Amino acid sequence: MAAEVMLMNEIEATAAQMGIDMNTDFSSIQLPPGENCGIISDDDDVYHDDQLEFDSGFGNVIVVDNLPVVPREKFEKLEGVIRKIYSQIGVIKEDGLWMPVDPETKKTLGYCFIEYNTPQEAELAKEKTHGYKLDRAHIFAVNMFDDFDKYMKVPDEWAPPEIKPYTPGENLQKWLADEKARDQFVIRAGTDTEVLWNDARQSKTEPVYKRTFWTESFVQWSPMGTYLATVHRQGAAVWGGANTFNRLMRYAHPQVKLIDFSPGEKFLVTYSSHEPSNPRDANRVVINIFDVRTGKVMRDFKGSADEFAVGGAGGVAGNSWPVFRWGGGKEDKYFAKLGKNMISVYETETFSLIDKKSLKVENVVDFSWSPTDPIIALFVPELGGGNQPARVSLVQMPGKEELRQKNLFSISDCKMYWQSNGDYLAVKADRYTKTKKSTYTGFELFRIKERDIPIEVLELDNKNDKIIAFAWEPKGHRFAVIHGDNPRPDVSFYSMRSTHNLGRVAKLTTLKGKQANALFWSPGGRFIVLAGLKGFNGQLEFFNVDELETMATAEHFMATDVEWDPTGRYVATSVTSVHEMENGFNIWSFNGRLLYRILKDHFFQFLWRPRPPSFLTPEKEEEIARNLKKYSKKYEAEDQDVSMLLSEQDREKRRMLKEEWEKWVSEWRRAQEEEKLERQKLRDGEASDEEEEYEAKEVEVEEVLDVSEEVLSFEE
Repeated sequence: MAAEVMLMNEIEATAAQMGIDMNTDFSSIQLPPGENCGIISDDDDVYHDDQLEFDSGFGNVIVVDNLPVVPREKFEKLEGVIRKIYSQIGVIKEDGLWMPVDPETKKTLGYCFIEYNTPQEAELAKEKTHGYKLDRAHIFAVNMFDDFDKYMKVPDEWAPPEIKPYTPGENLQKWLADEKARDQFVIRAGTDTEVLWNDARQSKTEPVYKRTFWTESFVQWSPMGTYLATVHRQGAAVWGGANTFNRLMRYAHPQVKLIDFSPGEKFLVTYSSHEPSNPRDANRVVINIFDVRTGKVMRDFKGSADEFAVGGAGGVAGNSWPVFRWGGGKEDKYFAKLGKNMISVYETETFSLIDKKSLKVENVVDFSWSPTDPIIALFVPELGGGNQPARVSLVQMPGKEELRQKNLFSISDCKMYWQSNGDYLAVKADRYTKTKKSTYTGFELFRIKERDIPIEVLELDNKNDKIIAFAWEPKGHRFAVIHGDNPRPDVSFYSMRSTHNLGRVAKLTTLKGKQANALFWSPGGRFIVLAGLKGFNGQLEFFNVDELETMATAEHFMATDVEWDPTGRYVATSVTSVHEMENGFNIWSFNGRLLYRILKDHFFQFLWRPRPPSFLTPEKEEEIARNLKKYSKKYEAEDQDVSMLLSEQDREKRRMLKEEWEKWVSEWRRAQEEEKLERQKLRDGEASDEEEEYEAKEVEVEEVLDVSEEVLSFEE
């Protein structure tokens, strides 16, 4: 109370200096209609809710009970033990640890209060240490301070709980049951974010949901399309629903810059980087891992930017992103981070290190998870001037057992590419020539699912060719490589199954002199788009790899992005606001036919909504493929109906154009009649407008070519 009085006195003194009347009824002051003082937000409830949480005051305080009762001389030692345990979980505020003392005995009372910086840290501390065994006689009982009001309201007599009727939640997958089997996508242009149906049959989009200022930086779909995530100053939010987009959960993380979902959508990782008060200090990084459904912080990581900058490039403030890479497939069992001479692998059951220690790997510079199995591929460069060769190792989790290792000599650089089913791993190895003045590239191909993981070496026909791009066929056994020199490199296709030997890689074909620098396989395989982005000004080639033939060539001038829809039926190419002209997107059929084009000023993002994996078994999918004609009859009839409707619409359009033309001709003839006398007068009485009735007349015209004056002198 004394502190509040002092604060009020300071406010009144400051107000007096500034000439502000503190007796003014501020609630009576209203802004003019429509005025917002330049603060734009359509999400006022976010600010309101945050303010309520802040004002409650004690959400970041926990009460730790069942502590030892000690005299004054042991007080400092006990406080040190408590502080050591709880400072590992989060930052304890200055003077944030208070241990009450009995005024008569001068001993502690067996409990303490701990105040953290955030409620999330306090919640995590409660969860992690409730039931913590300090010794045989002292097992911690931890509660949130705010919960004591709830405990005080518990009635003395038990009463059966009120059973609330079950109300089913929204069907977040309803969009998958679209009768027209359409796909959705999200776009951002200017201040608007829109979710749209791709109605390719009608050659247009159909609106689903639109909102202004929906996000402050970008939007992102979750990996299976269940949620759409937005980013705000206060944190991130996810949206979804059956018929519209409702906010399902918020994740408090001030100044969040980046987000990342786990493959199975169970967890959301948020990242922020904060500038220190001392310019000589490194930026402070905060990473939170939230449970997507509950919004609870499962684990947080804090430290300097240098601690999170090991390996990779890109992201923010020099840090690679994502910092944590997820493994174990859709089950979200593991996540890992690259460190100095180690890879820290965590499991999501307890969010702690596997075996409570990191995987020690001297000088490791990169790693990647298999997309389907808990296997890590890691790369260690050469050491000691080449005395110790580079190596690629495959390590199985959680046992940390090395499955396979390959030593690589004279290596300058290395990149790893997993096939989407985890069947194959391609290691692109750049090697020095004997003179060490140049490099050449080869591929080490690992057959992961075969016995003893055999490795095959592949070199291009011209091994000195520069590798511009590499991409595996999704769920398939083929891969494509763009190689050679600009402006017209070659594109080669290979198969991991040759005709005569399924265990040997074989080249299928090489396409010479293509204007391409990027590869985009269809999600279902078989088809690929060879794209020339940036310097190639949007050249596109739609290629059928089964038939090894080009289906179409096209151009989307200045295209910056190419993205297949999740079914492999359509391709979107877009020009984002990196360029000032031609902003917008085109939708193409899989075989390169332009379906429609949408232009949007200040166009930032185009993202197809991902689909979850099919529930059909491989046998059922095979049965459908065999009997496709039977299943396709229904859709062929629908296509015919749509085609007839479009034809009718075209006929109606042509009829309207014809009527408009005839109306214009009729109007022209009426005006012609009204002006006939005027034209006759202008033609000196000639009555006819018909050109063939005109009579040609020869008219002689005398023309003075030159006039000059000359003075002649006459001699007498």
